Amino acid sequence: MMAEDRMQALAQQLMNTKLDELGALERRVLSHIARDAHISRDLDEEFSEKLTWGQRLADQVALFGGSWTFISLFAVFLIVWAAVNSVLLGEKAAFDPYPYIFLNLMLSMLAAIQAPIIMMSQNRQSQKDRLDARHDYEVNLKAELDIMALHDKLDDMRTRHLTEMVRHQEEQIRLLRQLLGARGAGGAPTQA
Repeated sequence: MMAEDRMQALAQQLMNTKLDELGALERRVLSHIARDAHISRDLDEEFSEKLTWGQRLADQVALFGGSWTFISLFAVFLIVWAAVNSVLLGEKAAFDPYPYIFLNLMLSMLAAIQAPIIMMSQNRQSQKDRLDARHDYEVNLKAELDIMALHDKLDDMRTRHLTEMVRHQEEQIRLLRQLLGARGAGGAPTQA
């Protein structure tokens, strides 16, 4: 119950609201502050550890399919295909003569397979980006609340210091008045 009370006090002090009015993320950040715990972590590593074999394969296909290496190799493949079927084998011996119907079929099948794989990878990247954004929000909120707590501590220290200085000044003024009163009573001239 002590942690709940500390979180309630932190919510009131730092966010000017009640604990039960905060969202889950804000409560989590306050919990980290109350425990003096760190909130930073490597989300890339955590996310990668949870990926299945198929998801890793999809990411690799998307990575290769969107590279200049793939584009270059595919361009070379298309040029070789056209050269072999049009020039080297001639019209009669070609296994896929112009207009390359078999090549079009293979390209369509490749696109039909590659597109959903790339979409899966992009959806996963979007999910990872959302987790990154949420984590960034948590870290930023914790940093902001920590800074606010530091400001409060500094304000408290400054107030105590000023109070102490005023107390010392009042004591010095009191001593000076006593000294001046004693000098005035002893017959020594006082200056106004």
